[in-house]
Amino acid sequence: MPTPAATETAEAGNRRNDDRELVRRAQKEDKEAFEELVRRHQARVFAVAGGILRNKQDVEDIAQQVFLKAYFSLKRFDQRAAFSTWLYKITVNECWDLLRKRKVRPLLYEADLSEEQARQYGASEEREEHAADVSKKLERKQELERLLECLEERDRMMLVLKEVQGFSVEEIAEILGINGNTVKVRLFRARQRITERVRRRRAAGV
Repeated sequence: MPTPAATETAEAGNRRNDDRELVRRAQKEDKEAFEELVRRHQARVFAVAGGILRNKQDVEDIAQQVFLKAYFSLKRFDQRAAFSTWLYKITVNECWDLLRKRKVRPLLYEADLSEEQARQYGASEEREEHAADVSKKLERKQELERLLECLEERDRMMLVLKEVQGFSVEEIAEILGINGNTVKVRLFRARQRITERVRRRRAAGV
């Protein structure tokens, strides 16, 4: 009987193969295939952008830019890479370009939302019965932002991608264009700094 890890690996492989077929069709100007790729990955693109940017409108604008850029660049996409990793790399680069233009530090914005919640990201209002839940999420977001203030921007990014978005070390390395061992070391140091910050805040009664 297959183990859960083996099943998950097989499912990931199937998704990647399905993506490849859709990419091949989209490269031949099959618009329905590209629309399916958008449907498959838009929630994660929103979540990744939301882990970097602070403003909801910026996240929505970046998501649109990401898929436009992907559409016009798709014919040059190398199928040896995973489409999802390529797409998330575009997302990260677009976010950083925006932040560089504005010369601001990235802050978290609803990075703790699930993918299902991310699909509902564009909703204009939350229902009243969800108000308390939204308030708790805001408190967690603000607390997380305070904890991450001690980290360099790239380390913040890595930690969000790894701990919040669930990317593997190898995926983060590919997205950011750096060595996997470098990612491991920087994540380890970032966790150490966060742990020390939490310890100091508790000792101070904060």
